[in-house]
Amino acid sequence: MVGIPEDFIEGSGNPALDAARLLRQRLEVNRGFGWDMPVGSAPRASVPTQSTVSGEMEDREAVLESIRAEVADCTLCGLCEGRTQTVFGVGNRSARILFVGEGPGRDEDLAGEPFVGRAGKLLDKIIQAMGLKREEVYIANIVKCRPPENRNPAAEEMAACFPYLERQVKAIQPEVICALGGVAAKGLLSTDLSVGRLRGEFHEYAGIPVRVTYHPAYLLRSPGEKKKTWEDIKALMAHIGLQLPA
Repeated sequence: MVGIPEDFIEGSGNPALDAARLLRQRLEVNRGFGWDMPVGSAPRASVPTQSTVSGEMEDREAVLESIRAEVADCTLCGLCEGRTQTVFGVGNRSARILFVGEGPGRDEDLAGEPFVGRAGKLLDKIIQAMGLKREEVYIANIVKCRPPENRNPAAEEMAACFPYLERQVKAIQPEVICALGGVAAKGLLSTDLSVGRLRGEFHEYAGIPVRVTYHPAYLLRSPGEKKKTWEDIKALMAHIGLQLPA
């Protein structure tokens, strides 16, 4: 298919839209975008004014920067002792899609930005294949500091750090979350099920649809699973009405 990098995966077709658009009828999201309607009713024709939208964006930016400052000084778990710097998150503060990984690696710890190493380059290709830019989505992790030797974060480390992600989600108000790998799925869904068991369907976190797929680092080791990830990505896009590039 045109627009999908050859070194990622080929895909074809575009799944039909489904009832997930009802997500926008949730009261919290509606208020965030300036809509005035009860839960479960159809959207009214009113459109947020430019000043309202601008104010919402400024509010989100202020909230995210406040959380970022807290993260930078955080000492709630032992991961703070070995970090070069915290890795808060990056992207569009009003992104429709939020990608969540497990935690920073060496490259991310040095750069202060998530997914900038080899796995990050693959994630960039996935985003490009979706017809989007990295700046149009939001990317964050379950934990904000690098675990030693890139091990999986421990349960107590995840528990200490997760409230930061929780607040990021509330500020950004994404329409859908893509959980990249088992650690992200465990943190968001409170489950020990494998990615293989969780992928292929939608789950929910705080009223937001969650699609679980393989972490880009795993895809680098197991390129044969790229097709499954692309299927998940296509389903995620269809869920919120995004079409693949022609």
